[in-house]
Amino acid sequence: MNKLIFLLLLSLVLLPLHVFVAALGSWSPISDVKDPHIVKIGEFAVSEYNKQSKSGLKFVTVVRGESQIVSGVNYRLVVVSNDGTDPSKNYEAIVLEKPWLKSMNLTSFKPATINGRFL
Repeated sequence: MNKLIFLLLLSLVLLPLHVFVAALGSWSPISDVKDPHIVKIGEFAVSEYNKQSKSGLKFVTVVRGESQIVSGVNYRLVVVSNDGTDPSKNYEAIVLEKPWLKSMNLTSFKPATINGRFL
């Protein structure tokens, strides 16, 4: 009987831990892409891309996003940008943020396509 109670208690402790660990690494939708922090990350992505590629894109808005908990937080955003002459275009940007270090790193920035899995 004691073993059964022990196993029951152990499963009650380990089940929430399993759910938490399963959530690590999976992408979760961002419900409010107008949140000032998300907008700041989108602006950073365009600005950093401009620095790296010597482009002149202007940030317009974030239209979609997902986050992923890793050693920090990955943000995968669809940002709308334009160069001032052409119509606005969608880009997929991935930014790794480490809030405890107050750092952000642009890890990917590319045109978003309709056939892509994220759009």
